[in-house]
Amino acid sequence: MFRSLFRPQGGRTNALILLALLALVAWLAFQSFQPSLLQPDARPRPVTARGDLAADEKNTIEVFRSAAPSVVFITSIAVRRNMFSLNIYEIPKGTGSGFIWDSDGRIVTNYHVISDANRIEVTLADHTTWKGVLVGAAPDRDLAVLQISAPRDKLRPIMIGRSADLLVGQKVFAIGNPFGLDQTLTTGVVSALGREITSVTGRTIHDVIQTDAAINPGNSGGPLLDSAGRLIGVNTAIYSPSGASSGIGFAVPVDEVNRVVPQVIRHGKVIRPGLGVVLANRKLVRDLDLPGVLVLKVRPGSTAARAGIRGTRQVPGGLVLGDIILAVNGEAVRDYNSLRDQIERYKVGDTVILTILRDGEQVKVPLTLEAME
Repeated sequence: MFRSLFRPQGGRTNALILLALLALVAWLAFQSFQPSLLQPDARPRPVTARGDLAADEKNTIEVFRSAAPSVVFITSIAVRRNMFSLNIYEIPKGTGSGFIWDSDGRIVTNYHVISDANRIEVTLADHTTWKGVLVGAAPDRDLAVLQISAPRDKLRPIMIGRSADLLVGQKVFAIGNPFGLDQTLTTGVVSALGREITSVTGRTIHDVIQTDAAINPGNSGGPLLDSAGRLIGVNTAIYSPSGASSGIGFAVPVDEVNRVVPQVIRHGKVIRPGLGVVLANRKLVRDLDLPGVLVLKVRPGSTAARAGIRGTRQVPGGLVLGDIILAVNGEAVRDYNSLRDQIERYKVGDTVILTILRDGEQVKVPLTLEAME
């Protein structure tokens, strides 16, 4: 029979019939296996209900949602000259973070983020970019204030908290732009309080907050928040040989920020309180082995002059040492820097009690602080 299908005179027709038979057999075989493809084991598995999110997860999400619109991305741009063509061109010098201080378009960031910039760009959470103009700075506190011309409906000022009542162990959140990745949230706790770090000017910043929330390059100038989404510090430094987060970051406390920023907005700088005197430098104090800070000169007409503070006088045969400041409001003074730090905790117009050494005896003198130039 099969030989007759391939006979020469009808070979083409018989071959088509054979192919049709083979196709029919294959289709019947496929149908017999098809049900196995629809077994429940081969279908997508249903999603297992997990219930509602945990309370702390909800809080973290809410903190980010409420605070993220207040956080900005800052790009500092430097001007360079091509060594061959002498043409001027701009290059990005660095990036950092900041946050919206008020609805007038003022932005707070770290001074070191913008210190060497010829031009500053501020990018809001909606990705619009605005020119940043420097209002003023407090380099000793590593703080700076910028101004942008964005409309009020684009500006969401950050909520302000307190740092004086912080506790070690409470939860904190950092929002910023580490490595240029904008709107990044990291979480952690307050790991220590009362730390000291050195600003770009070499001055000591006191009462700094230490946190284990990841702070990396690009986070500088961004906010550190409490669990209510309120600003408690400005992320400013990390402690790491590699420059990346090692679990120890530092933030300037918000109480200091809230003291400094209004002055920078009003005056372009911090108006420091002073005594109205010229003080001896550390070398002279050390060479004379003095227990405090020596007053060299009292400025005429100053509050120190009115309080009777005595300066150092030159007399035939040598010097008559002036008053030596030992303490401010009962807190001991070690050197010039510690005296300056203590005085700057007060405002212009505040009255402090100076403990001074005069003619071998301790005397207490009330003195009203005046503005320093």
